[in-house]
Amino acid sequence: MSTNAVEVRPLLSTALTGAELLRWYWTLAELTGLARQMGVPARGGKAAVTARLAAALDGRPEPAAAPPAASRRAGRQLAAPVDGTTVIPAGQRCSQVLREYFVREIGPGFHFDAFMREYVAGHAGHTLAEAVEHWHATRARAAEPQEVGAQFEFNRFLRDWHAHHPGGARADAMAAWRTHRSRPRDPDTPRAPAGGPPSAGG
Repeated sequence: MSTNAVEVRPLLSTALTGAELLRWYWTLAELTGLARQMGVPARGGKAAVTARLAAALDGRPEPAAAPPAASRRAGRQLAAPVDGTTVIPAGQRCSQVLREYFVREIGPGFHFDAFMREYVAGHAGHTLAEAVEHWHATRARAAEPQEVGAQFEFNRFLRDWHAHHPGGARADAMAAWRTHRSRPRDPDTPRAPAGGPPSAGG
């Protein structure tokens, strides 16, 4: 038997294991349909639905949900005036008070990028001076192309494909995407769109 046989994506059904579910690309519509069939909540976006389905297929408890946005926002918010010794409280938002402070300390180029949003949200108990240090320490990484979240795999694929195929036609990119999403997600299976243009059969 040939060792080059191409795996075919299985049917999305309750017969799958959680690991097999995670090996393949599924649309949100497909995942939502299976969730309804299994009585699994379909809220929270594609990543959350996938995690719940994988757990349900393996007979594991549903993954713990992130706290509601209202809960995350609960708590005291900083009010002016603030300075470098001000401590970030739990649940602090990227507020106008913080923006004004950081612009004063860092300059007009300051903005709440992913690094600073994560710092404010996840570093209660740290000072605003430490947050300023974090801004400066992350500028080199902030200048690099940032990875797109897993839920935006289609956009990430197109970005990478066009980077490898400057001037490539959209029809070719879409054909390459269809091939890409038909493959399993095994860690040792190359899935980067770095090869040549797809065949006419897509």
